Order: sequence, then structure tokens, then C-alpha cells
Amino acid sequence: MKEYKILPDAEMQKQREYIEKIRIYNERITAGNGKTRYAYVQTFGCQQNEADSERLAGMCEAMGYVVCDDPKMADIIIVNTCAIREHAEQKALSIIGQYKHLKAEKPDMLIGVCGCMVTQEHRKESIKHSYPYVDFVFGTSSIYRLPELVFKKLKVGKRLYCSEETEYLVAEGMPVHRESNYRAWVSIMYGCNNFCTYCIVPYVRGRERSRRPEDIIAEVRELVELGYKDITLLGQNVNSYGKDVKSDNGETYDFADLLSDIDKIEGDYYIRFMTSHPKDASKKLIDVMAESRHVAHQFHLPLQSGSDRVLKAMNRHYDKAKYLDTVEYLRKKISDVTISSDIIVGFPGETEEDFLDTISMLKTVKFDMTYSFIYSPRKDTPAAAMQEQISDDVKGERMNRLLETQNAIALEKNKPMENTIIKVLCDGPSKNNKNVYSGRSEGNKIVLFQGDENDIGKFINLKIVKADTFALHGEKA
Repeated sequence: MKEYKILPDAEMQKQREYIEKIRIYNERITAGNGKTRYAYVQTFGCQQNEADSERLAGMCEAMGYVVCDDPKMADIIIVNTCAIREHAEQKALSIIGQYKHLKAEKPDMLIGVCGCMVTQEHRKESIKHSYPYVDFVFGTSSIYRLPELVFKKLKVGKRLYCSEETEYLVAEGMPVHRESNYRAWVSIMYGCNNFCTYCIVPYVRGRERSRRPEDIIAEVRELVELGYKDITLLGQNVNSYGKDVKSDNGETYDFADLLSDIDKIEGDYYIRFMTSHPKDASKKLIDVMAESRHVAHQFHLPLQSGSDRVLKAMNRHYDKAKYLDTVEYLRKKISDVTISSDIIVGFPGETEEDFLDTISMLKTVKFDMTYSFIYSPRKDTPAAAMQEQISDDVKGERMNRLLETQNAIALEKNKPMENTIIKVLCDGPSKNNKNVYSGRSEGNKIVLFQGDENDIGKFINLKIVKADTFALHGEKA
């Protein structure tokens, strides 16, 4: 028998009871004054935060609020924060500061702050003392307790500061308000055991805990039946799925097994996953991808640095040789695979030689796209206390060189796609030009084309007529 770290259903039942009480409360107010009660959820950070926010919005909806996209309309505002970089925290704090004026205009408005940032004790204290109009604060382990916090605030009126749970558990059965009706996030696990020296995630999201496969498969099956076309499986390290699960007989069920079982679900859809750790990217996983019907031929494989010395200082547990072996096997088994990566520039102690090793890896691997970041010290991580911090000028200059190199590679990778026909899932008008429609290919590349609103959420075959560095341009085939 397998032992998963699941929150007891009795606790979730308690939250459902709070939901019902608040729903009745909101219905009475609406019946009395005829005004709809609105909820606004603002998200900072990664896809996992976005998935969490969809559950926060789902609980608000179940409590009788209508989810809106304007904080000025809201009767309850939830700010879901990020802690991955200092800039993300400062941006969130700035936004929270602006809500002081909304609270002054509407004193009965509730404001809650949650997520990774306030899981850090010093940030929670900052909210407590410097933002007195914030009504309740809760960390990543307590997302499921939103109904309880809202109920207690409405009943007692005191500000609430939810302590982190002594043990992080998976809460199943939370309602979900999905932002899209054709793309979806599905969290398969939470937390991280890797402790990369630059990263705060293990400290703010806890240790790894996997969801039960039957719960994940049921969620994906429901999404497919509802017509979702692009489903992304989420985890801080999806390749670690199942490793935290205790078994009486030593039986294992890993991420490759989960992917294989999900692929059996009938329908016209893509399955994606992120993020992968190179140390756990197995041949078994790649084989499953190659043999699947629905797993997109796309692999996000964060390199972070091309220097073995820096990788060791980052506590990444792989070297260039291991990484290149994985890429070689991936391209051998899936010839048309799109490979993307994360790169950190200016990690403490990074020399010019180390940086040139990274440039060399870019030229060797030839990533289709990279997400590059200038190293930013995070409080309470080992890297923040390291000697030889790199100056901003040096980091900026190296980043410019890195981008110049990668942009040339991206264009080189895109050019051969001209005059080919590819399948694209349409997202609607482009953010930069509402007269042009945008979609994404199986390889997750942006494709721009002349479309109409009937195309949104549908697969369309497009002939690529032009390839640029950051996008492909197509016309209906």
C-alpha cells in the first residue's frame, strides 16, 4: 500500500462548511441591496502560483463571489505573491500599498495576502506592521484555509495571521475557477527537495509531496471531456514525482508511469510538463514521450550554467556531460523535439571563463528558446552569503552577450520552419497587435496569423511564411 501525504477529508469538509456559511451570508447581502459581491485574485510568479490562484478564485466563487478582473469592483481582494526574486516581492508590496486607497473608499472590503512571499517570517511581520489594512495573511501550506479565514474575519473582525502548517499536506477537492476553457494547469506535486543554493522554493513551499495518481488522472480526464486542448502538469521538479511516497512492498510509480497512464485518455489534446530537473530526466521518461500520442514534443530542461564549477556551487547534482547525454538521447528518440532552458547569469564567483562555458553550451545544445535571469540574492539562501558577488555592471554586460548569442541561435532554429505546415492552438488577438491573432505550436513557439474569434481555443493548421527570432508568422493552410 502506498502512503501519500494527503490532508484528511474531515479538514476539507470543515472548509466546505465555511464556504456554505459565507455563501448564505453573501446571498443575504445581495438580496438586501441588489449588489453582486465580487472577488479579485491577483497573481505574481510562476505557473504553480497561477494554478494556486485558480483554486483561490474557485473557493471565492463557491463562497458566493463573482470573480472579476478589476480590484475597484471587488469586495474581497486576494494577492498571491512570489518570492523567487527580490523584484517580484517589491512589486507585490507596491501593489498591496496601492490597495490602501481602495480600502479607505470601501472599508468593508476584505484584503488577503498569501503565497510564497509571506511564508517568510520577515515578510509576514512587514505586512503586519506596515500594512494595517490587510485583513489576513496565509502561506503556501494554508491555501485551502481561505474559507475559514474569511469566515473568522467576517465574524470576529480581527486581523488574522495564519501560521505555517507543521507538515505540508496535499489538499484535494478544492473548487477551481479556470482562467481559460482550453488551456489548463494541473499540479501533480508540491514542494522541492533539491535545495539549489540560489533558490528559496524549498523554504517557502516545503518538501516534496505527490498527489495520488488516480486524482491527477481523474482531473485530466475531466478536462479533456470538457474540451481542453493543452494541459500542463506542474511541479517544482515533475521528474521527482512519486519519490516521496512510501510503499509497503517497495513498489514504485514514477513520473514516466503517470505520463504513460495520462496518455491513454482518448481525445485531441496535448500534455506538457514543467519544470524538469536534469538530474532526474530519465531515459524511461524520454521513451514514454517518444511513444506517446498526446505528450507534446517539447522539453523544458533548465541548464542554469554551462560551468561544472558553478553547477557544483549551485548544488545542481549534474555536470555538462550528464546534461549533454540527456539532450543527445532526447534528440535521438524525438527528432523534432523543442528544447528550452533557464540560464542564470552572474552567480557568485562566476568568472569570465565560467560564463564562456555557458555560451559554449548554448552553441552546442542550440536551444530553441531560453529564459535568462540575472542572479538576484535571496535572503536566507546559501548563495546570498557567498563571497565574490558579481557587480551589476558585469552581470548586465554578460546578460547582453548571452541574449545576443541565444537570439542568433533561436533565429537559426526557426528559419527551417518556413514553408512547413504546423498545428497551432489559437489564443486570440496578440497582446501587441489586436488585428493579428496569436497561438502556440506543439513545440510551444508563438505563431502570429490573420484569424478571427471563431479560431480561439481551436487547433488550426498554418503554413509558416516567415520566421523571426521570437515568433513565427503563418497563414491558414
